[in-house]
Amino acid sequence: MNLKWFLRNVVYLLVTASFSFANAGSYEDFFQAIQRNDGRAVQGLLQRGMDPNTRDEKGQVGLYLALRGNAFDAADALLRHPETDVNASNTAGETPLMMAALRGRADWESRLLDRGATLHREGWSPVLYAASGPEPKALALLLDKGAPVDARAPNGTTPLMMAARYGSEASVQLLLARGADPKLRNDQSLTAADFARLAGREALAQRLQALLR
Repeated sequence: MNLKWFLRNVVYLLVTASFSFANAGSYEDFFQAIQRNDGRAVQGLLQRGMDPNTRDEKGQVGLYLALRGNAFDAADALLRHPETDVNASNTAGETPLMMAALRGRADWESRLLDRGATLHREGWSPVLYAASGPEPKALALLLDKGAPVDARAPNGTTPLMMAARYGSEASVQLLLARGADPKLRNDQSLTAADFARLAGREALAQRLQALLR
């Protein structure tokens, strides 16, 4: 065996192994930094070449995880990176804009939309998530931008139905004021009044039921 060839290959294997170990460490450091909302650590890893669109073992991208965990310093570092894909979705088809909407963060909705986030798509869409969340301002922003007030989920559920069961009553009133149709039914033939009733919100259910006459 040629000694030079042998030594060259040993060096190559050692360098490759070191690179793999370093990458593995960076991968763990990246998601740990997001979890603890360490924006400086996230930024440092990105500057050293970490892909901002790296997914964890469950298929979640960092920006979605940061918004889900209220790790807004980490989210800021990711959003500022020019290669961050703001429309990257997880295995359930959820995007960072959907999570910002669900968290009621109109400020982050604006930032994501400014970076090119998709406002609406068929099926589960950001406006349905906003209607489910706690903050009507987040819902109003999407509607102001042109999200359809009667957007339909794959099972026919509308924002008004989601707000009636999961969101705030202020969101229900907002949707009605914007022209949401309380008479629509989903694939199970349920109306928004039925959704409110399922959540034990009987007074709201009665108000919505009165609109069906």
